[in-house]
Amino acid sequence: MNSLLLKVLLLFCALNGALGLYFHIAETERKCFIEEVPDETTVLVNYKVELYDPRSGGFMPSSPGIGMHVEVRDSDDKVILSRVYSSEGKISFISHTPGEHIICMYSNSTAWFSGSQLRVHLDIQVGEHAIDYANIAQKEKLTELQLRIRQLLDQVDQVTKEQNYQRYREERFRHTSESTNSRVLWWSLAQTGVLVCMGIWQMKHLKSFFEAKKLV
Repeated sequence: MNSLLLKVLLLFCALNGALGLYFHIAETERKCFIEEVPDETTVLVNYKVELYDPRSGGFMPSSPGIGMHVEVRDSDDKVILSRVYSSEGKISFISHTPGEHIICMYSNSTAWFSGSQLRVHLDIQVGEHAIDYANIAQKEKLTELQLRIRQLLDQVDQVTKEQNYQRYREERFRHTSESTNSRVLWWSLAQTGVLVCMGIWQMKHLKSFFEAKKLV
């Protein structure tokens, strides 16, 4: 691998390693997000729920009774996490299969904010971005140089996982293309067979018609 490709991959990982946003949610409403994750990769979800205040027209910290039900499904549509959390917290899970992981969030009740809206701040971090290096340095008593080497090793490992995931996607795309081409070929052969049979039938029918009319 040349240095330019490595830099591009590192930039790609840096841009796609975290997703920060906020959204509004109403009663019984469900919000889902799709995150493409390589296998054996840590995903960290930080969230914070705020309650709409009609008096001020803004959002204020939510009450302790307000929580969020979080459900995570992997690329095989298997539930790998499903539970109710408080109004603010962190959720962490490790992907065991590569592909699209669906993260869904919805309220833990249908009548806790009387028709008002909630604002949910969401930050999704993937790979080395989900690692708390400050905590690791404190626990393992690492020097600044050792911590930097640890970060670089994790980044290289994440780049390798991203490359493997891209190869996995290319392989799936190739299999899909080959399957589609095979089906198109068989469909074309079937159409050709039907047209040949129709032509033979029409020729026999015309021959019988001409013989019955004594034209031949």
